[in-house]
Amino acid sequence: NLSYEDTDSSFQKNVNKISWLLIKFMLLMVPCIFAINFFTKGSFIGSMFFALSIAVGLTPEMLPMIVTSTLARGAVALSKKKVIVKRLDAIQNFGSMNILCTDKTGTLTQDKIVLESYTDVFGHSSDRVLEHAYLNSYYQTGLKNLLDIAVLEHVELQGELNLSANFSKVDEIPFDFHRRRMSVVVNEHINEKEDHHLLICKGAVEEIVTICSNLYANDQKVPLTKEALESIHKVTSGLNEQGLRVVGVAVKELPPDREAYSINDESEMTLVGYVAFLDPPKESTAPAIKTLLEHGVKIKILTGDNELVTRKICHEVRLPITGIAMGSAIDKASDEELKKMVEDCNIFAKLSPMNKEKIIRQLREIGHVVGYMGDGINDAPALRAADIGISVDSAVDISKEAADVILLEKSLMVLEEGVIQGRKTFANMHKYIRMTISGNFGNVLSVMLASIFLPFLPLMPLQILTQNLMYDLSQAVIPFDNVDEDHISIPCAWNFSNLTSFMLFFGPISSIFDAITFLTMWYVFGAQSIEKQSLFQSGWFVEGLISQILIVHIVRTGKLPFIESNASLPIIITSIITVIIGIVLPQISIGSYFKFSPLPWLYYPFLAIIVTGYVLLAQVAKYFYIKRHKVWS
Repeated sequence: NLSYEDTDSSFQKNVNKISWLLIKFMLLMVPCIFAINFFTKGSFIGSMFFALSIAVGLTPEMLPMIVTSTLARGAVALSKKKVIVKRLDAIQNFGSMNILCTDKTGTLTQDKIVLESYTDVFGHSSDRVLEHAYLNSYYQTGLKNLLDIAVLEHVELQGELNLSANFSKVDEIPFDFHRRRMSVVVNEHINEKEDHHLLICKGAVEEIVTICSNLYANDQKVPLTKEALESIHKVTSGLNEQGLRVVGVAVKELPPDREAYSINDESEMTLVGYVAFLDPPKESTAPAIKTLLEHGVKIKILTGDNELVTRKICHEVRLPITGIAMGSAIDKASDEELKKMVEDCNIFAKLSPMNKEKIIRQLREIGHVVGYMGDGINDAPALRAADIGISVDSAVDISKEAADVILLEKSLMVLEEGVIQGRKTFANMHKYIRMTISGNFGNVLSVMLASIFLPFLPLMPLQILTQNLMYDLSQAVIPFDNVDEDHISIPCAWNFSNLTSFMLFFGPISSIFDAITFLTMWYVFGAQSIEKQSLFQSGWFVEGLISQILIVHIVRTGKLPFIESNASLPIIITSIITVIIGIVLPQISIGSYFKFSPLPWLYYPFLAIIVTGYVLLAQVAKYFYIKRHKVWS
């Protein structure tokens, strides 16, 4: 079982913050509107229904649908690229991800490891080493990794060693990530008088050496001296620098008088030699890393291998190395040291599964949106700890279970597709949020202003709900909108201070033109009495609806709408249909059910001037907003 606590992803936390922002805004403004209308109009019931209709209008009821549909659309798009999305909000986390941490073996490298050499302690080819490594891999009952499979492909050894006649398994000491080695004990049948137990241990060379007191030299057992240790380091470092993974093999003969063995028996052993494996990078790794770096995603390698092999692989895939940290340093580091370490370094070697998880959590605490890609048992905690866990179809079951996204193809280039699709998803969700908060704030300001000065309600509750429904229906196709290239060139991030400033900056602009509409209806068309309130309400209904539709096209892009950047066809069609319905509704008989009055034709030239002024001022405001904040997102 994994020892971790589920934590909300970056996406879940930010959606919760936005929801609470809108709820707080509604709880603050709705009582104010009720109080103003009650004291100015004197009708408790009318003011209450009006305030409730405003509350409904302020509720972002389309937010769940917009979020779900944009995420679902992203998942469908990725499925065509052979990417399975297990958790929908992982799509948006793909777009927000600014650091991708990845295991090396099986993700950056091919999942076909080849046994390249088997040598004695001094680097000379040795069949003895291969035979002992084969016995260890053959008799272990745990999950056989790629290294074991590569050794067991030398199947001819079964006949040469005559396993069934000469060997029988006695016990096993399983692998763990602290020891970084595993052992089997076999009964070696030489003859009835000379049978003995043979403990065969293989694992990381550094750990194997610590339990050895002797080594084989020219088939003779000799003490492990300081000079021998230097030779061992030289030989294994040379193999590592060639990009080979080196595994040490050691043995120990024991009397055949026991049936159970423990970790304590892994001592006073004799080093036999090493088996070295070639684990080349995938062809898609280098271009995938290049593309991710160009898109603003930093790459950090988290591996259990040593730094020499990892450095070689990074050189082959053209990943610049900014710093290397070891697992032992991670364990000893203070919080401040760890914070600096995970920021500055992009290679982390000789890590335990808990080291990987610790690095991921530290990066998230700093404020990064972190993805993790891995396919082994030791990757499961890190996959769970990341904002988005990515695995491959050939991964072990526990890693696929822990992952949020599974790649069905071995090519890493699909990561680019995931990042781009995630950023498109984020951009379209962000559009709706910006439109909602700015539009709601502007409408509330207009309602409060009108409620103070008008002898009647600026809009009837049914009219507010109708306008809100029409506007929401026009926004239902936002998930299908186009996204500008500059929105997908860098990681997208939620910025609540920007959202608040956006609301305060753009909301009052619509209120300015609402006020102009009020004055036009009051002085030009004489809607100054309760008898003429339906005419006043019709005029503001049409102007407010058209303004809300047009702001969709202005807010959806940082460029010049309709010229430099066009909305998708579904957005254009629904916008046109909504505007036509809004204009026609007060003019036809069914409009009387909504308490509308037909508007005089002279109203429409004034409407055109007001709407044009609104679009121009909003565009100018957008220019200054971008200039100040340096980004439109």
